[in-house]
Amino acid sequence: MGVKILHLHQQEGVEGGIGEAVDLLDRGGLVVFPTETVYGLAARADRPAAVQRLYQVKERSPDKPFTVHIAKRSAAWRYLESPGPVARRFIKKGWPGPLTLLLTADPSKTAVGRELDDAAVGVLYHQRVIGLRCPDHAVATELLQRVSGPVVAASANRAGRRPPTTAQAAIDDLDGQADLALDAGTTRYSRPSTIVRVDGDHYEVVREGVFDERMVKGMSGLNILFVCTGNTCRSPMACGIAEQLIAGQLGCAVDELDDRRICVRSAGMSAFAGAPASIHAVEILAQRGMDISSHSASALTVELINQADHIFTMTAAHEAGVISMVPSAKERTRTLSTDGDIADPIGGDRQLYGRTAKTIERTIKARLREVEL
Repeated sequence: MGVKILHLHQQEGVEGGIGEAVDLLDRGGLVVFPTETVYGLAARADRPAAVQRLYQVKERSPDKPFTVHIAKRSAAWRYLESPGPVARRFIKKGWPGPLTLLLTADPSKTAVGRELDDAAVGVLYHQRVIGLRCPDHAVATELLQRVSGPVVAASANRAGRRPPTTAQAAIDDLDGQADLALDAGTTRYSRPSTIVRVDGDHYEVVREGVFDERMVKGMSGLNILFVCTGNTCRSPMACGIAEQLIAGQLGCAVDELDDRRICVRSAGMSAFAGAPASIHAVEILAQRGMDISSHSASALTVELINQADHIFTMTAAHEAGVISMVPSAKERTRTLSTDGDIADPIGGDRQLYGRTAKTIERTIKARLREVEL
């Protein structure tokens, strides 16, 4: 008997098709489904017969586990114990998307581990490591959202063969060894997800896929950007103050922040590239044990905005300027102070710079409560 194919190219067929797939998975079947990378073959992790079939179809040994697929980022916390900052950054930046994470967890201390029997837990965790993936595809998201138990999946191809980018390719390769296929057309990226193993503050790219090494490195770090007008007064002071405060919270030296993948930068909306920090700004921070004498002004760019996890501006006008350059940065951008603009001290005396530095320090302390270090 051939694999039943449900074509979901048209919106009217999606609801019924996903409902049928959910019912089949709940009853212990195998379903071919689309993701943004390649087509996958899914089974309920708590259906032993289905998992056994999945191993047989994939010609995989029991010591090579399958990846748990989740509908949304927040579902990860049911499978994890207490992920560190690097893992949290990957989850926040990479999901939903073509990223598979291999994370360490004690299943006895996780919600899912306490709910399932030992056999199902053994399917999810291998030597206290779980593979998690949150696809960025509407059909996959809806399917995973509606299944009432954990779903494990692998690419819908036989071992050693090319992962399929169409439902028909998956069906042909599996030679009928699936119960249902959801056909949503050719996948967006047509290449596998990137696999990253995370262990504490360290990570390793196990397999490069849609995301390359450079992109993975960017996801692993915390990037904070301060924006003012000329990048010679307020934002350089904010950068120096923030580095000192963050290092203090982490119990390390400022020059060790790079080892922890924390980068604090500053830029100006109308900066003259290469201009030094103002004399008073250098003097005021020197009194606080911070050296910004080597600062060189940088103009705000789209690349700097895209790299930043948090963007703090000195005024509402700066905030609007950032968003006008990169509209998608709206959720990451806000004024540093919640009490209004921080005025530019340029042209003022040393006392004015001192008051400005105090205001910046107070507001950064408040904003850092919003930042996961």
